[in-house]
Amino acid sequence: MNSEDLRSIQAPLKERYRRQPEAALITLRAQARLGEGITCKVQTGKALVEAGLHPATGGDGLSACSGDMLLEALAACAGVTLNAIATAIGVEIRSGIVHAEGDLDFRGTLGVAKDTPVGFQRIKLQIDLDTDGSEEQLATLLQLTERYCVVYQTLHQPPEMSVALF
Repeated sequence: MNSEDLRSIQAPLKERYRRQPEAALITLRAQARLGEGITCKVQTGKALVEAGLHPATGGDGLSACSGDMLLEALAACAGVTLNAIATAIGVEIRSGIVHAEGDLDFRGTLGVAKDTPVGFQRIKLQIDLDTDGSEEQLATLLQLTERYCVVYQTLHQPPEMSVALF
């Protein structure tokens, strides 16, 4: 896909969202079904994934870890966003790898140390590119990727959340 192709696909959407802002508000959904033992099955867009405990919390390592899935979602979103922006601004990328890593202290998750936060304490995103883009283009690419990556922005500025039991 080139920048003209991308613009032709996105232009009608952008125009519609300018005229009808309410059309841009879409609710995405995910559902998980409790599985055997301490697992939970999540239907992704392409496959059924069985999540379970991380080995650091007693898991056997055979199931996906939700923390890993969060980092995978971040890496995927950043990669797609970067690719779309590179296409839009005309930066050719021959290849690239998006690395996401997060630091967790499992004492918080297991309730061993009440003063230890539950969840990631730090998340780092690193992007390695094979490109001839100028330093200015790459700075713009990085800035816009950070700005428009949905998962990055959600983690960076958490939304209002709630939990309910029915």
